[in-house]
Amino acid sequence: MTMNLDQLNALSPDEFIEALGGIFEHSPWVPEGVADQRPFSSVEQLHSAMVDVVQKAGQMAQLGLIRAHPDLAGKAARQGKLTSSSTSEQKGAGLDKLTDEEFEEFHALNNAYQSRFDFPFILAVRGHDKHSIMTAFRTRLENNSGEEVLEALHQISQIARFRLDDLIS
Repeated sequence: MTMNLDQLNALSPDEFIEALGGIFEHSPWVPEGVADQRPFSSVEQLHSAMVDVVQKAGQMAQLGLIRAHPDLAGKAARQGKLTSSSTSEQKGAGLDKLTDEEFEEFHALNNAYQSRFDFPFILAVRGHDKHSIMTAFRTRLENNSGEEVLEALHQISQIARFRLDDLIS
């Protein structure tokens, strides 16, 4: 379902939070943090306000947001257990058409990343294909934890913007 910004601004606080609850994966606290800042005059202003809520959140809340994201091409995807947004995004990058060998490579990369950072690899996959995603995986495995938390939050911000653009006409 899409709506325009005026419709979104006119929703009750609970409806607003529900409408935007999937923008930041399983984290309705983000739109809840901006509900009282309405009306928003643009999608950019709404996105900026929501990113600001995330940036001002404590480290535990930020890590919770990061950990709410699924593994790319992981078992949950194969079992159909992703949110509709995540399913669509991964499908758009061709991750639903992996060979068994590619799936195993993604599984190994997910495990290595999870072991190193204790959260899933996050990438705004629009514009990527499975090969560029694997390259990003390998490159980012070389980062330190601090760099990777910042990168994950940056990627989440990009994902949120794509999702807002899909929701708001």
